[in-house]
Amino acid sequence: MKRIFFLIIFSVIFTSPISNAQRWGRIISGAAKAYQAYTITDADMAAYVKDYITQLDASSYACKNSSKYSIRLKRLTKGLTSANGIKLNFKAYQTNDVNAFACPDGSIRVFTGLLDIMTDEEVLGVIGHEIGHIANRDSKEAFKNALLTSAIMDGVSAFSYKANVFTSSSLGQLSEAYLNASYSRQQEYAADDYGYNFLKSHGKNPRAMAKALQKLKSLQDNPGSSYSEALLQLFSTHPNIDDRVARMKQKAKREGYL
Repeated sequence: MKRIFFLIIFSVIFTSPISNAQRWGRIISGAAKAYQAYTITDADMAAYVKDYITQLDASSYACKNSSKYSIRLKRLTKGLTSANGIKLNFKAYQTNDVNAFACPDGSIRVFTGLLDIMTDEEVLGVIGHEIGHIANRDSKEAFKNALLTSAIMDGVSAFSYKANVFTSSSLGQLSEAYLNASYSRQQEYAADDYGYNFLKSHGKNPRAMAKALQKLKSLQDNPGSSYSEALLQLFSTHPNIDDRVARMKQKAKREGYL
């Protein structure tokens, strides 16, 4: 992370010719944000995440409570209140992208593109996977890395930034960095296992975890699919999905699930 911090300084100094005042303004803005991200406390993290998800939920992406997607998601997540002491909350976002993400504060957002193509059990498997990232603290690490990534963008573009206040530009940069955050193979396997066991604990066939991953893989591999390009981008930041499907299938087979 120190290397990333100093990369910000480097990237600012060696951008296109600007005045010394502008150059140092960029350095101070980007470096201050990077330092905040690098040294962020749990309390600061909570404040960043709260503002981030509050602004996203207030955007046009969030489905209304009366939406069929919100109603379905509320039904599927009934009784899901916490994970490792972290309070959970769920919303559907109106977008054709096939994705879902989890924030360190327990916020889980599921895209309508994913809800459109998956069965209830498969959606629950994905939700279990995302809860796994929260319970295992992966999402906290990913959010911190996203702050560092957006700090690099900040240093180059030099838009203004204040702690816990996101402009539309900085919110977009942070969202892009966060949604494109890559988890390690071990983290993804652990989240898959969490989703598998989550399904079992809720009386569902855990093979749905493999089916959900396989469905995403099939869409990705289908050149005629409207989801193909988005899924290629999604899985470029994730471990090999074939391996993940195989792991879940083998696990289900060993335990006698058809």
